[in-house]
Amino acid sequence: MSIVLKLDIPEGAFSALRKEPSEFASELRLAAAVKWYEMGIISQEKAAEIAGLTRAEFIFSLGKFSVSPFQYTIEEIKEEISHE
Repeated sequence: MSIVLKLDIPEGAFSALRKEPSEFASELRLAAAVKWYEMGIISQEKAAEIAGLTRAEFIFSLGKFSVSPFQYTIEEIKEEISHE
């Protein structure tokens, strides 16, 4: 199931970005999903679902935004290593 969300975007935004509305909507979904994933709010699986991609496609797309697919802090990595 999906919900339709209506956004009022100035028409000039599409010409400035050289995007069709459908392409703009897809990129907006991906950008939001990447940011929420980067912030640790959602999982890769949920982010991929929001973006309308497979998990593998989403992980590949993270590179376009310079976001690591690994969401561990230095402290978490050190703690994990110290338990071995």
